[in-house]
Amino acid sequence: MRRMTVRKSLVHGRGVFALQAIPAGQRIFECRGEVTSWRRASARYRRSGLPGHTFIFGLADGRVIDGSVGGNSARWLNHSCEPNCEAIEDERGRVFIETLGDVMPGDELFITYGLATDEALTPELAAAYSCHCGARWCNGSMLALANR
Repeated sequence: MRRMTVRKSLVHGRGVFALQAIPAGQRIFECRGEVTSWRRASARYRRSGLPGHTFIFGLADGRVIDGSVGGNSARWLNHSCEPNCEAIEDERGRVFIETLGDVMPGDELFITYGLATDEALTPELAAAYSCHCGARWCNGSMLALANR
């Protein structure tokens, strides 16, 4: 029986939702996609014309998993300032999504993006990375605190 589905999200675009209860600490899927350089994935993203849709998971070695090429449902995980899941990278550079707490049927699955940018933080850039998670402790941005 499937544990998750992708459908329209009230937070942003599409999201991943639980179809059944999933206990805390459960590995629910691997993030799939092309493993490539940040430069290549970033250029592809700029050409895509999909503002606000980033399907890239950064890896510890500087490469990324680009979910826009060969990706799976993990690319539809939305950001929350109070996530119920986290991304865990193993020693081989594979990224898995694990639950932080118990997830109930119908719950949307969230991770914290912790995005970084080398660009100067302008009002336009801040708006592009604004958070709409609706969490009680929402900090208003998908950017990591060090970048703001």
